[in-house]
Amino acid sequence: MPQKNSRKDYGAGGYYHIFNRGVEKRDIFLDEQDYKVFLGYLKFYLEVSEPLSLQDQALKCLGRVDGEKVFPSRASKNYQDQIELLAYCLMPNHFHFLVKQSTDRGIAEFMQSLILKYVLYFNKKYKRVGGLFQSRYKTVLIENESQLTYLTKYIHRNPVDILTSRSGLEKNVDLIDYKYSSYGNYLGFITQNWVKAGEILSYFKSVGHRNSYQSFVKEETDDLKLVYYEMIDLDG
Repeated sequence: MPQKNSRKDYGAGGYYHIFNRGVEKRDIFLDEQDYKVFLGYLKFYLEVSEPLSLQDQALKCLGRVDGEKVFPSRASKNYQDQIELLAYCLMPNHFHFLVKQSTDRGIAEFMQSLILKYVLYFNKKYKRVGGLFQSRYKTVLIENESQLTYLTKYIHRNPVDILTSRSGLEKNVDLIDYKYSSYGNYLGFITQNWVKAGEILSYFKSVGHRNSYQSFVKEETDDLKLVYYEMIDLDG
């Protein structure tokens, strides 16, 4: 098992939990626009792009027309061939990703681009300078199927406290009401083609995968800690 929160040699084909929080536990999302911008960057870097037609390829080769680029250099900023995002949740002062990478450097390059882009946006909007996050993002290698499925449950249950404070009663909490996680993709309420829910849902296929997964996430059990939660430490 890798040392807690210190895995840096990202192997091709591995599954990883990636998480980080704001410096001094400060909020990194201050309003709805911040959440939407961060999700927009995720989409930009991970969305499956359409292949260029022969004509488009020919135009791209021209480089510039009258001093203007014919095509933006999007290909160099897209990580769809290196990273699959299986689950995510954005919380006021931290975020969680579950990713699978197909190259040795996919995570490092993707996270560098994403974090830099968002910090530049955030600092410009709020007229601040310096780092936004507490430290370098943390990663944990997922080692078996139980950890993989339970991690998505842990990620998707993150907003329980926020939703409970709104409703006043935890039994009334409906996680689908939280707009900034991938849970809606798993239940079929939204479709973000850059979120790959199918692999996790396949483990629940034999008993009606979406309903079964929803029941799995709703169930309050202590085995989250036994199966996965003890591997990570957001306070470390």
